[in-house]
Amino acid sequence: MRVVIAGAGSVGTSIARELIRNDHQVLLIDKDTSPARVATAPKAAWLQADACEISALEEAGLATCDVVVGATGDDKVNLVLSLLAKTEFAVPRTVARVNNPRNEWMFDESWGVDVAVSTPRLMTALIEEAVSVGDLVRIFTFHKGGATMVELTLPVDSPYVGARVGDVALPDDTVLVGIIREQRPIAPTPDDTFEPHDELLFITTPEIELDLENLLSPGHHTKREVDDS
Repeated sequence: MRVVIAGAGSVGTSIARELIRNDHQVLLIDKDTSPARVATAPKAAWLQADACEISALEEAGLATCDVVVGATGDDKVNLVLSLLAKTEFAVPRTVARVNNPRNEWMFDESWGVDVAVSTPRLMTALIEEAVSVGDLVRIFTFHKGGATMVELTLPVDSPYVGARVGDVALPDDTVLVGIIREQRPIAPTPDDTFEPHDELLFITTPEIELDLENLLSPGHHTKREVDDS
């Protein structure tokens, strides 16, 4: 997979190193390509340029890349890059970093954004996930499809403690994708049983979230929406 990342700060270079470690081809675009900066991701290709200029994106070969990532610290740059990637170069997938949560509402298909990643929102979700038992926590929103990833830590008094996964009738448009038990991830099968304090990961839709919480955790009605789109 070929990935172009705009913004070679700590976020962009961390992404680049991880992708390269997984055998992907990465090009970083940044106005600063000093030796010290390049040394932070030496196995990546680098281009000194303004990521909002079409000529720079042509030089970066956006027409031949699979994913474009806007990882700069400027929301305007990440939005413009995503829009140009979609409208001018037909890039299949765009991922944009949201720096200011107040700007989240703009990071959608109208600006060419397939996936918006808000660090403040993710940190809030992780904090709430760590301390909440019985309350459903929204971890992530898939803007393109409208689905959400949610987590619920099963309380001791849940009616489904000890039940088989295959015997629980989940709401429509809801899929159990993982169980975390004693810090170990489990790929659930119909024969697995739910245990107290299991961390359950679901893909669902915003309209179903409350029904899911009420099913697994009756009496807990303080659902936290931490990644509104």
